[in-house]
Amino acid sequence: MDRVKGKVAIVTGGAKGIGKSACLHLAAQGAQVAVTDVAEEEGRQVTEEIRAQDGEAEFWTLDVSDESGVMGTFAEVVDRFGHLDVLVNNAGISGANKPTDRLTQEEWEAVQRINTLGVFLCTKHAIPHMRAAGGGSIINLSSIYGIVSAPDVPSYHASKGAVRLMTKTDALLYAGDRIRVNSVHPGFIWTPMVRDFAKKSGEEPDAFREQVSQRHPIGHVGEPEDVAYGILYLASDEAKFVTGSELVIDGGYTAS
Repeated sequence: MDRVKGKVAIVTGGAKGIGKSACLHLAAQGAQVAVTDVAEEEGRQVTEEIRAQDGEAEFWTLDVSDESGVMGTFAEVVDRFGHLDVLVNNAGISGANKPTDRLTQEEWEAVQRINTLGVFLCTKHAIPHMRAAGGGSIINLSSIYGIVSAPDVPSYHASKGAVRLMTKTDALLYAGDRIRVNSVHPGFIWTPMVRDFAKKSGEEPDAFREQVSQRHPIGHVGEPEDVAYGILYLASDEAKFVTGSELVIDGGYTAS
């Protein structure tokens, strides 16, 4: 129950899916959790769920593409909890599912603004607080599509490839500060974002789930907690010798 006891964690996109599960698991293992998201109602519900289980959490409304908002929120988290040890850069969107030549510049930039700029801004403003704390762990949510690709959502795949390399660069830059930076690469995880993607594709969610399950050698898609356990490991001191790594949680997708 104490794998991250005494640590303070900020989770972006913490209201739903993988982010929500990460918040719940970190809090259950002793962390004080800052749940951040643009979805205020759902984010506050996550906070209440943590408190109902005797955990400690607060909610902040946060758009990760707004630098002043990121800087101010991170300062408030440190004022509230005293320090910052863990950042989970989870906030992300899938964007328009069109071939590259049919994407508008606005559609492309909308995805990069959240998925890559957001990771940059949150990392930028976490580093000084982690230095002050004597170290920390930054966990960036990439994707299997940061490693391999597919003939769809090009802006999403590009953003996740960028996150993969941003992770390695920052791991090298901040190792001397005892700040570890790692990326997590989920396969298809049954989250609200994936369900929305299924609806946009024109398929019934159950049929879509069965179809993508067949792409994973293990025979099914994942659940948010499958990824949350990996995040918990990287946040903990169990991973003190792990930085610049790629934790692939994909049911064998990228091995086939």
